[in-house]
Amino acid sequence: MFSYRRTPELPTREEALKGRAEAQFTLPERHTVLGNPLAGPYPEGLEVADFGLGCFWGAERKFWQTPGVWTTLAGYQGGYTENPSYEEVCSGLTGHTEVVRVVFDPAQVSYSALLKLFWESHDPTQGFRQGNDVGTQYRSAVYTHSPAHQAAAEASRDAYQKVLTASGYGTITTAVLPADPRPFWPAEPYHQQYLDKNPGGYCGIGGTGVSCPIGVAPAPGV
Repeated sequence: MFSYRRTPELPTREEALKGRAEAQFTLPERHTVLGNPLAGPYPEGLEVADFGLGCFWGAERKFWQTPGVWTTLAGYQGGYTENPSYEEVCSGLTGHTEVVRVVFDPAQVSYSALLKLFWESHDPTQGFRQGNDVGTQYRSAVYTHSPAHQAAAEASRDAYQKVLTASGYGTITTAVLPADPRPFWPAEPYHQQYLDKNPGGYCGIGGTGVSCPIGVAPAPGV
């Protein structure tokens, strides 16, 4: 049904699938592990972070296991197609990457600590792939929700590049971009907390083994 590309390549806006004005499904009401609502609006004082680090099944579990995280949900971001389906994203014709939305309490876990977990949980130098998963939907990305988060993400990328280079890795390919105007589209219900529902399910998440030198003493509010 879809035209799969032999070499992963992002489509232009003109090439991308059009999508649709409304979602084709209703999200589950609550997180199967944390018990909190998946959809916003979220309680006052919580903050939002969006991370793409390969297949979102294993990535989501990394974050819901982190104290201070209020809820997580799998989705698609960084492309052109409105309300894309999983099959459309996998075709390479939407421009999206698989991401995890992380809603967190900054009084309990800092954004810098989440960035450290992000960098150490995957190999950000692999371009349009993550391990055995190949395609533009597996690219590494951080979509930020404030100027402070943008600055922190860029600083963490630069700091991690130094230690990766010293360890023999190549250049980080991670996109670090504002979430606005890059909407987050929730993934289908069966993707949400997939590894909680399927404990023996596939998880392609694996880091470089190189520690990221951030998150030890973050600035207040970051």
